[in-house]
Parts: sequence; C-alpha cells; structure tokens
Amino acid sequence: MFNKNSSDGYRSTIKGILQKTLVYGERTLMVELRLAKGTRLPTHRHPNEQTGFLVSGRTRLFIDDDAYDCHPGDSWCIPGNSGHGTYAIKDSVIVEVFSPVREDLHPETEYAPFIQSWNR
Repeated sequence: MFNKNSSDGYRSTIKGILQKTLVYGERTLMVELRLAKGTRLPTHRHPNEQTGFLVSGRTRLFIDDDAYDCHPGDSWCIPGNSGHGTYAIKDSVIVEVFSPVREDLHPETEYAPFIQSWNR
C-alpha cells in the first residue's frame, strides 16, 4: 500500500486532536495525530502494541506510572494493555504504528470511535 501525503482525511473524536490513518497492512496500521497545545489524550489501554515518533512539537507521554517529556525525534514502544496517555505542551505531530491492526482505526472496518477504547 502507498499513500500520497494529503491534508484530507483527518477526523476529530476529541477536541484539539486530529487523527488520520495513513497506511495499513495485515499486521500493522500507521496513524498521524495532530494535537493542539494544551490538549490531553486521556489515559486508555488496548491490546495492541504501539510504537510512536514525535515529528514536531513537545509532549508529555504517560505509560503506566512513568512520565516522559518528548521532543522532536523521540520515539517509544508501549506494550499492549498498558495504560497510556499524552499531554501536548506545544502543538505537536505524532506518528504511531499499531500491531496487530486496530480495527477501530482501520478505514474499512471502523465500527467504533477511537474514544471507545479508553479505560478498557
């Protein structure tokens, strides 16, 4: 699969956050998140392993009982079923990959909003 860069396709399920599924395969799915300064992505959990990369901005990432101040170029891996959330210290762009594919973020099988995965 190949996806050409475009400003189309973003959706917002939380005020201050835009998200777009970029590409996906049988075992992975890649998402771009744009967080406005001061926005919090609440602590949530899902069975999918999640790797991420801060493209721009500055965030504070929470994984279970740990907090990390993230700067552009920082990356992370969050084990499945770990509680995690993010706070945008500045306007930020994040790219994240999920494995296995998160069906709730898959453009062909979106059956529930992103927010429904929180606090499971």
